[in-house]
Amino acid sequence: MRVSVIILVLFSFLSTSAQFARHFKNQTLRFDYFHSGNFEDEYIVQDEILKEGPWAGPRKNLIDPFDYGSYKLLVFDLRSDKLIYSRGYSSLFIEYQATEEAKTECGNFPESMLLPMPRRPVRLEIHSRGKDMVWNKTFETAIDPKKDDISGPAPSVYPVEVIHNGKNPRRMLDIVFLPEGYTAEEMDKFLADCHRYRDSLFATRPFEEYKDRINIRAVLALSEESGTDILGDSIWRNTLLNSSFYTFGSERYLTTADFKTVRNVAARAPYDQIVILVNHPKYGGGGIYNFYAITTVDDRNSGFVFTHEFGHSFAGLGDEYQGSGTASDDYYDITQEPWEPNITSLVDFDAKWKDMLPVGTPVPTPVSDEWQGKLGVFEGAGYMEKGLYRPYPDCSMNIIKFDNFCPVCQRAIRRMIGYFIEH
Repeated sequence: MRVSVIILVLFSFLSTSAQFARHFKNQTLRFDYFHSGNFEDEYIVQDEILKEGPWAGPRKNLIDPFDYGSYKLLVFDLRSDKLIYSRGYSSLFIEYQATEEAKTECGNFPESMLLPMPRRPVRLEIHSRGKDMVWNKTFETAIDPKKDDISGPAPSVYPVEVIHNGKNPRRMLDIVFLPEGYTAEEMDKFLADCHRYRDSLFATRPFEEYKDRINIRAVLALSEESGTDILGDSIWRNTLLNSSFYTFGSERYLTTADFKTVRNVAARAPYDQIVILVNHPKYGGGGIYNFYAITTVDDRNSGFVFTHEFGHSFAGLGDEYQGSGTASDDYYDITQEPWEPNITSLVDFDAKWKDMLPVGTPVPTPVSDEWQGKLGVFEGAGYMEKGLYRPYPDCSMNIIKFDNFCPVCQRAIRRMIGYFIEH
């Protein structure tokens, strides 16, 4: 019996490896583009195609099983028209569309996606999700890896430090920490901060269960000046990744629109997820699904902010609090089911955490002492007081409470870790 199980596992591994090898090389292709438009129109214009290092992403789960994000990349074998790779993601552009500025002006944001290097010509498509949750094709191009002008990797100018494990990326979830606003004299501080935030991650459930399956590396990239821009206070700093507070007018929303530079710096290490550590004491951060997480490092709640924002960028978790969180008061259409796994409009609650509810749980669930600390369906989520629901009264996606992802968020995190480490 044991021999049979070993043979079955070996066959599955070989089958997965053969499937990947049939379509891809062990190298990364990076597709850079500009995402432009206003509140109702969007345009994608190709920038450049680059080769990067060995492919660090999943080899078994080549087709994204989650359907998360505001956009998705689809890659088809050009000859057979077979879908061979897909991945969902979000970006700053979807949030820009909800701003007042977008009603009268057009914004332009650099973006990029990674995919394993195709062996043969492919058709690459980018689809956008409308407010009606229907996918629409926004962009299409053909790529021939043997004929197209694909730039080689830029010379490595930044050293890389292993913060945790450093094992073969093929079998691991790989996280890269990038420094923002650390000068040459502050690299020791950056490394100390990396170890501190590694510890914050592994002090948070369920990440501590997967310590042996997670790699963390840091790229030692210098900025000319310390800190970050604080637009509302007219403070400007010359930093490598060009981050700033007051994104879309929100004081604590810290982001960078310079995603091309972020990719260039991150490319020094194998990675699945990007975390940007900003050398500043102000409270704030941001997290965008399959894009990046960013946090300051010296506020007393920065450890919480890091794990909260990583919940967004890694697992696609939505904010569960009410009140201002975006540039728009109607960011969600409550007549549709949001894609985030931890919020619901009840339009399709069967697809969310209905299977996890204890028998007899009222839907919606009253916010009362009886239901404190219990899984339910509590009204108020996604920046809205009415019409959207969250699974827990005080999850880390709702209030400042460290190591308090609710059971629904923990399940989403476990599923995403499994996506990267299953072989």
